[in-house]
Parts: sequence; structure tokens; C-alpha cells
Amino acid sequence: MVTVIFGRPGCPYCVRAKELADKLSAERDDFSYQYVDIQAEGITKADLEKSAGKPVSTVPQIFVDEQHIGGYTDFAAWTKENLSA
Repeated sequence: MVTVIFGRPGCPYCVRAKELADKLSAERDDFSYQYVDIQAEGITKADLEKSAGKPVSTVPQIFVDEQHIGGYTDFAAWTKENLSA
């Protein structure tokens, strides 16, 4: 599975999401992720909303296999439920 984390510098929840993804990458052969710095890439909130298919107000915004999961809390819950992390 491929996970994409859209975040920005200075965001504590983005750091947490990356830490969780690093842990999962180290523990599982079927998990990989990419971190996208929305400021460096010029990605706007509107771009994220279009990808997510709904309004977003915070980062990170996380997608697993192109399915929108949500923010860090949603991602942590998703991994616990689906990956037993």
C-alpha cells in the first residue's frame, strides 16, 4: 500500500504522521509512504479539498492507496484498525 502525507513545515501533527509512517515502514513490507510539503510544492487547500472530495481545514491530509483517510488522528485510528499498529 502506498500512503501519501500532505503536510507543511512546523506542523506538529505532520511530524507525528511521519513518525507513525516511519514506524510502519520499518515494521511492514507492505507499507510505504511519501511526504509532500504542500508549501514547497505549491499545493493549496483547494487542491487538497479537490483530492479529498470534501472540505479540509488542517494538515496533514493523508491518503492510503488514493483513498482519503483524513488527518493524523484519523490515520492513527485507521492504522490501528487495519494494520494492528
